[in-house]
Amino acid sequence: MTIYSPSIERAIEALSSLPTIGRKSAQRLVFHLLRQPRESVERLAHALIELKANVRYCSVCYTFTEQDPCSICTSQSRQRSIICVVEQPSDVFAIERTGEYRGLYHVLHGTLDPLQGITAEQLKIEPLLERLRDGGVEEVILALNPTVEGEVTTHYLAKLIAPLGITITRIARGVPVGMDLEFADEATLSRALAGRSDVR
Repeated sequence: MTIYSPSIERAIEALSSLPTIGRKSAQRLVFHLLRQPRESVERLAHALIELKANVRYCSVCYTFTEQDPCSICTSQSRQRSIICVVEQPSDVFAIERTGEYRGLYHVLHGTLDPLQGITAEQLKIEPLLERLRDGGVEEVILALNPTVEGEVTTHYLAKLIAPLGITITRIARGVPVGMDLEFADEATLSRALAGRSDVR
């Protein structure tokens, strides 16, 4: 039996469903919001509604965008012969923060994980291969997280891409094993990109 009112309990349940937010953290957030002026809470609610209404996947690289194709895919200043393959849109933003990479991206939206039922068909692998078959791409950088699933996916992609005659590299091991790219600092990601190596 809960000690909170139905409205408070619903807010706690909603917030605790977010990644890394447990029930105690959700409670703290709810009580913080209750102490704020109504306008502040309404501004937050409106921002979240706009976020869901306006942001979608880029039809080319599958990162988050409000315009389609996204500003990276349409930029004339990007090096269009290189595609960096990452797991999630958050990885695109992490790499962009370094200011070191000027190529294009492709977001898989996950990695192969048979134990969790995640197969190649559920990832954005076929759209990547279609982009590569269209020609013009000389190098694919596999910048997947250094996890078991990331390694499996890296080798799977390398086998699919190799027959196309495109250079396949991977970011250097400056990124610690087990760390997600979005949490790596800019200097570490810069070194990892600069020290990328061939995938064998």
